[in-house]
Amino acid sequence: MLCTHSVTGSSPVVSILFMKVLYLKDKKRRQLFSLYEKKRLVLKYIKQNNNLKLDLRKNAYFNLILCPLNSSFVRIHNRCVLSNRARGVLNYFKVSRSFFKNLALNGYFPGVQKASW
Repeated sequence: MLCTHSVTGSSPVVSILFMKVLYLKDKKRRQLFSLYEKKRLVLKYIKQNNNLKLDLRKNAYFNLILCPLNSSFVRIHNRCVLSNRARGVLNYFKVSRSFFKNLALNGYFPGVQKASW
């Protein structure tokens, strides 16, 4: 199920295609991150270790720069699995706040109920 919210002046089909592009970008970033994760961790450790020689640390720094930017952890966004929305995503349920409200009110999340005090 994709989001059908449209951008001003565009059709819902364009919005769906745009959301699919964002999904594919995020998927590619996650694949690059998993591919380069170990290499980046080792290079970061070498770069930050003051007990090693300066030449070795500089070499690790330059190799870290050569890694793709999209292989960094901070480039990955949590996205809603239903609408592909990037903002307002509840990590535990992996859905956006708007879908969470609808699903919780319909009873799809056991133990979750509307607060009243």
